[in-house]
Amino acid sequence: MYSYALSGLTVASEVVLPGASPASGGPQQADVSIRRAPVPDALTNPTARGPTWQMAARHFLIHVPGVARFYLYDGRSIAFEAAAGADPDDVPIFILGTVFGILLHQRGQIVLHASAVEVGGKAILFCGTSGAGKSTLAAALAQRGLPLVTDDLCALSLGSDGAATVHPDGRRLRLWSQTIDELALGSRRGGRMRARLEKYYVEPDGVREQALPLGAIYALREARPPHHPGITAPNVVDAALTLRRHAYRPRLINRMGQDAAYFHAATAIANGAGIFHLTRSLNFKALPIVLAQLEQHWRDIGLCRRAA
Repeated sequence: MYSYALSGLTVASEVVLPGASPASGGPQQADVSIRRAPVPDALTNPTARGPTWQMAARHFLIHVPGVARFYLYDGRSIAFEAAAGADPDDVPIFILGTVFGILLHQRGQIVLHASAVEVGGKAILFCGTSGAGKSTLAAALAQRGLPLVTDDLCALSLGSDGAATVHPDGRRLRLWSQTIDELALGSRRGGRMRARLEKYYVEPDGVREQALPLGAIYALREARPPHHPGITAPNVVDAALTLRRHAYRPRLINRMGQDAAYFHAATAIANGAGIFHLTRSLNFKALPIVLAQLEQHWRDIGLCRRAA
């Protein structure tokens, strides 16, 4: 068994999870187990279903055609059965993404499609769909000495006082080859994620392993009419919609009965740390301007006196 630290949880896995950080201290009592095992074709009396998934109480079944079937139970275990002829390297990719995101939903956590860095002892999140530039921003800020907290998937929990805590994910950056070239990160380039994909694991300069209070959330969007470059704060209602929109697999929120939890979290975060829109050009030449805007905004909201 391999032991990893993911989203604040210890994970015992029968398969290597590329890009994940080993748990400190070696094998121990795990919060989550991942194992090869027979997986049923269907659940008994599912309460909800989609084209490739079924759910019943604490059980969740998902089928990734040509890769594997995955069975999740109670946020504590993942069993998988690879498809005939599947590339074995593809299975861990889906475990670390979609499957683990669903497991975190089962555990009742707020799960966002986000990357994050540490600023002034707090976690700064960048939310967006695939290709929005979350990992690029995190990588560029890591080059400036800000520790990476998580890449692509981010788990939060809300305390009784409404304060949000961000749980580090412990995995390496995953960047397209063009981004690696533009940021001059070739010396840190690791293995390719998938055989037919020009996306690679990249070792960041520093990684934060401890949970952090939330500093701010930025929802990324491209600068094009009617949106102009800059950082703006939506009203509380729009902030709640923004947070839900950037949940990891947002269509599952309602099916898993988490609408109220996400609305409560969004309201608490909007009134506390803050939820903002970061509108910017996707051109790499504009990246220094965006980073300067972020650093100024952190000073404006009292997050730090001077960015790293």
